[in-house]
Amino acid sequence: MTPRAVLARIFEALRPLRPARYLGSRGVGQRFEDLAAKRLKAAGYEIRARNYRGRSGEIDFVAEDNGVLCFIEVKGRSGVGFGAPAEAVTLEKQRRIARAAEEYVRRQRVGPGPRRFDVVAILESDGKAEVSILRDAFDVPDDGFRRR
Repeated sequence: MTPRAVLARIFEALRPLRPARYLGSRGVGQRFEDLAAKRLKAAGYEIRARNYRGRSGEIDFVAEDNGVLCFIEVKGRSGVGFGAPAEAVTLEKQRRIARAAEEYVRRQRVGPGPRRFDVVAILESDGKAEVSILRDAFDVPDDGFRRR
């Protein structure tokens, strides 16, 4: 067996069998995103990208819904003590999402077409999660991404 083949076998054996799972609040966020992905797929969304990171921010999901390019933010809460999940998408967060969406469109060379911003709100209580998709949840702030 050649040294290259030996190394290939070693790396294959060391490769994790499943993606890494995070602990703490990052793990909770990842779990909420996994729930959102399942709900989006069940609702007919075709996910193009997950956790897209641009210079100006991150977009949890970029997906297509009936020919509309959607930029989706996921917000989850374990109770309403700090408000409803969708309320956490502040004006500043909307601006960052809009700038990241503009960057995504430019980098991916997406042609003209309808676009919107959706929010997946997840409210967890007593071990059960209520997942809601809020289509066209917000308009683009004046200084951000322009719809076509």
